[in-house]
Amino acid sequence: MQKQYLRGRSLLTSMAALALAVTGFSTSSVFAQTESKARWYKGNTHTHTLKSDGDSTPEEVTKWYRDNGYNFLFITDHEMITPVDELNKAFGKNGEFVVFTGQEVTDRLDGKPYHVNGLGVTKVTMPNRGKTVVENLQLNIDGVQSSGGIAQINHPNFGWALNAEQIAQVKQIKLMEVFNGHFMVNNLGGGGSPSVENIWDSVLSKGTLIYGIASDDVHTVRHLGERNFATPGHGWIMVRATQLDLRSIMDALSRGDFYASTGVELDEIAVNKRSISIKIKADQWSKYDIRFIGKNGRILKESVGPIASYSIKGDEGYVRVKATDSNGQAAWTQPVWFGRK
Repeated sequence: MQKQYLRGRSLLTSMAALALAVTGFSTSSVFAQTESKARWYKGNTHTHTLKSDGDSTPEEVTKWYRDNGYNFLFITDHEMITPVDELNKAFGKNGEFVVFTGQEVTDRLDGKPYHVNGLGVTKVTMPNRGKTVVENLQLNIDGVQSSGGIAQINHPNFGWALNAEQIAQVKQIKLMEVFNGHFMVNNLGGGGSPSVENIWDSVLSKGTLIYGIASDDVHTVRHLGERNFATPGHGWIMVRATQLDLRSIMDALSRGDFYASTGVELDEIAVNKRSISIKIKADQWSKYDIRFIGKNGRILKESVGPIASYSIKGDEGYVRVKATDSNGQAAWTQPVWFGRK
């Protein structure tokens, strides 16, 4: 099979292909649907305003994201849906920027926080107060789906609340944060607790397909540059879709047609039965490392520089790619599965 390529704004490969099993590898139906018109859209899926526990108005927050090169924004205030119609009238532009509805479902159990975003929800989902961690998550995820949204598990290490065993037991969940820009969420783990990225690998290694999100969890645009505030611009996703509207973005999220980033931009990805290749859109002042990562977080190959490839052996379980630069910024692709049906 010939390689398909992702290049810049007109990248040709659907990132959804990265979630398909290589056994019986076929991507033609995905490409046929989106190849000619698809482009990349930058967005944030975790946003608060003063409608809940943020300190900035919806207008201030929306303006910051529009003015800083984002294409879409989900506003996810706690236990409410912030109206977006007037925001889109004031700040939206067809094909360039749009605001979507959302909610963060804010639950607790035994003193620990269990938060789930509802992206694109049409009605509020109140916390369901499950009696176990898995039940708590499942009830709230089910509530999000019944409200017309896609569920996203937020900041697993916030309050050291979640582990891989718990997340892997949840049904019908497609998204989890592997990076959250809030300053109190323990992305890197520590003290014997795994990083969120390690939790993601453990969930994948248990056979649960879940896609990795990077987001801001922004609470203020009034304290930019201050370390002890949850400011914007730290983590985002690049979504490949044919149009900039809710259905197109939601469909792309559901099929894993995106990558997560804190600053590294991908210029090219090639996937076929034999290999996976990646090229970073390099900055002249940065240096790069690219890691191909498999089951249980095993590093399959590490390369120096903005271009790398990996030859598939077939026993990896899955392969995902993490690209980092010399300033600590990163990009994460979604996993390529092997033999998963």
